[in-house]
Amino acid sequence: MATALITGPTAGIGRAFADKLAGEGYDLVLVSRDGARLKEVAAELTQQYGVECEALAADLTDPEDLARVEARFGSGPIEVLVNNAGFGQKKPFWANPIEAEEKQLDLLVRVVLRLTHAAVLPMIERGSGAVINVSSVAGFVQRGSYSAHKSWVTNFSAGLAIELHAKGVAVMALCPGFVHTEFHDRMGMDKTIIPSFMWLDAKDLVDAAWKDLMRGKAISIPSRRYKLLAAAARYTPRTLIARVSTVGLDGRRRT
Repeated sequence: MATALITGPTAGIGRAFADKLAGEGYDLVLVSRDGARLKEVAAELTQQYGVECEALAADLTDPEDLARVEARFGSGPIEVLVNNAGFGQKKPFWANPIEAEEKQLDLLVRVVLRLTHAAVLPMIERGSGAVINVSSVAGFVQRGSYSAHKSWVTNFSAGLAIELHAKGVAVMALCPGFVHTEFHDRMGMDKTIIPSFMWLDAKDLVDAAWKDLMRGKAISIPSRRYKLLAAAARYTPRTLIARVSTVGLDGRRRT
């Protein structure tokens, strides 16, 4: 069986990817800080799908833990990497401790960079493999450090997809909008300010993303409404976006 490594697999998009890939017959390497919860999820997936699940507890912002996860790519073939781990800040950039901003930068950018590098080297040697980097439609607008990090993820992934296509390795940035997960709850976000039609289901999102990966897409934007939003953001002046936007893609009300 092929094996997939997923970061942040205990809930939300990461858990939906774990279910999807286990259902496709992949054995799993699951990476999260919460070791106890990780083992519970691994046991559930093994029981439901009959696949092998390795629970690898690690804080990816810790250099030693990150190195252990990187080393896993050299101890057995990983056919699919899903870089999903992440978090957001409730307050604007200037109101956060710089240490919190650095931690977000590490997880959303540095970890994606290092794990993608560790993954694609053996994939190139085999001539097969896929990397899915979970980005955000927030990356298409200019709204603080989170948007800046996600813009990097999208551009990095799209560029790498072009470079590695001829080598048999697929790379894709997945750019969701608001998804029913624990992500916004952990931020303390008031979800009632977001219209109900803007929310996506994690399972549907992952199903659509997997189809896009199979079609060779470098950027996957789920749902027609978010495709339109992303397209509009590309061609709308930044001053106009700032003037008319009252709710950021991080869920903060703007004035």
